[in-house]
Amino acid sequence: MENPIAVTIPDAVRMSGMSRTSIYEALKRGDITARKAGRRTLIPFADLQAYLASLPQYRAGA
Repeated sequence: MENPIAVTIPDAVRMSGMSRTSIYEALKRGDITARKAGRRTLIPFADLQAYLASLPQYRAGA
């Protein structure tokens, strides 16, 4: 299956494993961009991937 161009907030939560609150906080900080299509908020999939890739790596015992 090909990656979507954009995802809704619930899809971003499901795909990323992040909470809804965390997604909205990242949007508020400008870490993730979004577009409005009517009442739907769409996050470009590439932006979501880039944001997740920018997060620090897990380090056991840190």
